[in-house]
Amino acid sequence: MSAKQILKTRIIVGMEIHVQLRTQTKMFCGCGLSFDAPPNSHVCPVCLGHPGTLPVINKQALRFAILAGLAMNCRIASYTKWDRKNYFYPDLPKNYQVSQYDLPICGEGHFDLPSETDPQTIRIRRAHLEEDAGKNIHDTGAHTLVDLNRAGTPLLEIVTEPDIHSAADAYAFCAELHRLVTYIGISDANMQMGQMRFEPNVNVEITHREGLSKTPIAEIKNLNSFRSVKNAIDYEAQRQIAAWEANPGYELGQAANENRGWNDDRGVTEFQRTKEAAHDYRYLPDPDLVPVTISETMMKEIRTDLPELPIARRKRFVSDLQLSSKDAETIVDHRATADLFEDAIEAGGPTDMLSKQMINIWLSLANDRQTDIANLGVSAAGIAELAGITDRGDINKSAAKQIAEAMLSDKQSPRELAKHLGLVQVKDTAATQAWVQQAIDNNAPAVQDVLSNPKKAKAAVGFLRGQVMRISGGQADPKLVGELIEKLLTPKPD
Repeated sequence: MSAKQILKTRIIVGMEIHVQLRTQTKMFCGCGLSFDAPPNSHVCPVCLGHPGTLPVINKQALRFAILAGLAMNCRIASYTKWDRKNYFYPDLPKNYQVSQYDLPICGEGHFDLPSETDPQTIRIRRAHLEEDAGKNIHDTGAHTLVDLNRAGTPLLEIVTEPDIHSAADAYAFCAELHRLVTYIGISDANMQMGQMRFEPNVNVEITHREGLSKTPIAEIKNLNSFRSVKNAIDYEAQRQIAAWEANPGYELGQAANENRGWNDDRGVTEFQRTKEAAHDYRYLPDPDLVPVTISETMMKEIRTDLPELPIARRKRFVSDLQLSSKDAETIVDHRATADLFEDAIEAGGPTDMLSKQMINIWLSLANDRQTDIANLGVSAAGIAELAGITDRGDINKSAAKQIAEAMLSDKQSPRELAKHLGLVQVKDTAATQAWVQQAIDNNAPAVQDVLSNPKKAKAAVGFLRGQVMRISGGQADPKLVGELIEKLLTPKPD
């Protein structure tokens, strides 16, 4: 078929997301979880699949799965069971994975994806518990090594309906889901450690002169960044369109569905194997694990653990606190930071100044230290007081940053630090006028630009203001300085 015959294309994406749950031990045994432990040091007869061993359900993992289901508006099963998913790879020595097949813990739900222009609802098909596989290591030459420390780690697999129709929306969905699982505390979701992995199922609907066609589905395995999700989907969609143009038999139901990997260095997807169907895994109920009945009492307990979710919190910050959408998203991104922000408001901090300092000062300090604001060790009362004395003009914005840095190691209050560091603004008009006059006397070229060069006047005033702040040691009130510069350099009428 010729490319000219294509009238329209539409990407179709359904996501499978694997989330490692933040438990102390594995899903069915007592082995501890550690990312950087020596290979095969966190294993036992259960997760090694030795004969005669019996697994025991991790109750905390079950509670985390239900909490996630509630956050995604899922139907929570009152009765669920465990199944064996049979496959023969070395990363699970039992030759099967304990998972959930026909009775998942979380059924149908939905996830609202916010957008100022095109809000969407992504339907959740299911979310089920299973155990993670070990890690195959392929970078040792002719041999593959297997580390089974990860084997048996509790996983929540979240499966969406194919409701996503662009790589950008897939990126946004993955980022929002990542924020959700960390917000409700079920996972650290460190993608570099493999704690959250994305697998988009991609195909393309092609409208052409002869009718409507769909390409076979490709599942792109184990993506560990939002950027990789976007780039892989963009590439795969174009690859499938080109394959459809070149091969009349490249149609859904005619050509095989595939599993593909993402080569980030080359920016391409690569064929791994044809995609298995459910019957290929020969699911059967696990005879060693009893089914689970979820009581209403348990559901009530778990519901009390559900916090205000990040999307709702952002909306409230915009509507009630009058924050911009961008500022609300930045502050809400980390739950403990958003909690600290609200605690600072409760402590009397002015909201507008607080939001500016949270982003421009405290977030900058946290990023420099590779942490988040809540872990800087500064109290909500201290953050509120710094915003208050800045808002009242007792200190200027530059001084506020100096004081914030000092607060990380000095337990004095912001007001005490401002006095100790000589950063309290002087509002004495006579003293300020003397500083302004000194700056004017010492900087004749800048004065000349203010008086006779309209193109340079604004920059020259900024330069003079900076000179006054230097002369005053940062104590001058910038607003008063500006007023006095304008007053002293405005030509007087004849």
